[in-house]
Amino acid sequence: MMRGLALAVGASAALAVARPAAAQELYFYPSQGQSQQQQNQDFGECHAWAVQQSGFNPMAQPAPPPQEATQGGLLRGGARGAAAGAVVGAITGNAGRGAAAGAAGGALIGGFRRQDQRRQQEQAQRQYNQQQAAGRSSYNRAVSACMQGRGYGVS
Repeated sequence: MMRGLALAVGASAALAVARPAAAQELYFYPSQGQSQQQQNQDFGECHAWAVQQSGFNPMAQPAPPPQEATQGGLLRGGARGAAAGAVVGAITGNAGRGAAAGAAGGALIGGFRRQDQRRQQEQAQRQYNQQQAAGRSSYNRAVSACMQGRGYGVS
């Protein structure tokens, strides 16, 4: 009895190594005493079927959204604003005051742009994570159904 259990555990462990990363959350037990070769063949066929049914391939996942370098910001916006304010201030007769007002306004606008860019990147990352989780869930359901249909216990 112990020898049979040990073989089954060993066979399952070997099958887990061959599986793609997303299916590692699932465990398949060869309920009908399928050989290791049969398990590998069944899983390969179920994997292909699950990819076809779910439209998600855990072995070919798209790259996550790129993290763009921050553009602008307080200093850059402040410098631009100061330059523009100095020009306007020179025209009105007080370049220093115009530069100070321009720097404050530019820094404020640069800060808003940076914050907006950060929000957009976080939104893109959340959307990517949700799509990956939904695809992985669909794939796992499909591969589980296939393996159960071939006589495996799935948990």
